[in-house]
Amino acid sequence: MAEEKELMPADIPDWVREAEEAMARGETLDMPEVKEISIKFGKGLVGEPFTSKSGKELVEVKIPNTDPADKTPWAFFVISPKMIHDNKFGKGVWMKLPEDGTTRVSKPFIVATDPNGQRRWDRNVRDIPNTELKSMMEAYKTKDRTGDRESVLGSLKERKEEAAL
Repeated sequence: MAEEKELMPADIPDWVREAEEAMARGETLDMPEVKEISIKFGKGLVGEPFTSKSGKELVEVKIPNTDPADKTPWAFFVISPKMIHDNKFGKGVWMKLPEDGTTRVSKPFIVATDPNGQRRWDRNVRDIPNTELKSMMEAYKTKDRTGDRESVLGSLKERKEEAAL
């Protein structure tokens, strides 16, 4: 086993010493509370993990287009897989980001088409606030579903009226 040495006062950082002295005086440390937003989305939007050039483990998360008629490639952002958590049902995931932070989002677009039909792509990269990212990721919640489903009670009333005739 390694020998344990006594810590010298110079071994402890100043901010630790100051915090310990403040706690001994009974003062509380007022840390600014960081507000976070949680973003919920489906597992299918999370890509395969990869390693960046700097050696960090990252994962690509796709952002679906809000308009179903929009057939352009989806935008995406890259985040650490440690920040993405499975929900309790196993089909979705969630992550927390600082409310006042920003995230860099990339969206591919066609620059030109060669004479032989090959497309040249480039990326539109922009920083967006995390609150806007949440609304983009959870756009499926705001879509109008009145045309998709009928009321069960409404259709039951119609059938009763038809049967009565």
